[in-house]
Amino acid sequence: MGKKTVRMNTRGIDRLPGDKPVVYKILHSGGENIYTGVAKRGNVQDRLRDHLPGKPDAVPGASKVQIEQMSRIKEAEQKEANIISRTKPKYNQQGT
Repeated sequence: MGKKTVRMNTRGIDRLPGDKPVVYKILHSGGENIYTGVAKRGNVQDRLRDHLPGKPDAVPGASKVQIEQMSRIKEAEQKEANIISRTKPKYNQQGT
């Protein structure tokens, strides 16, 4: 399905599609994946805004966000688990 990368700010997030579930990677300025998550269809922008500075799940050092649309939420959750186990992003809880 489609992939898209934008700046990790309100303007960038608002440009992302929300019509399908996504797996997302929050990237540091050097391109390193520092957090991976999923968002349900219709909740993509709201979930990503939760990671902005001053919000409940803020991710320090976030520069960009990359999403990949998936057909189903289960598919997104499986991909998320694979990415986390393979890359061990800094701000994902390890060992859970």
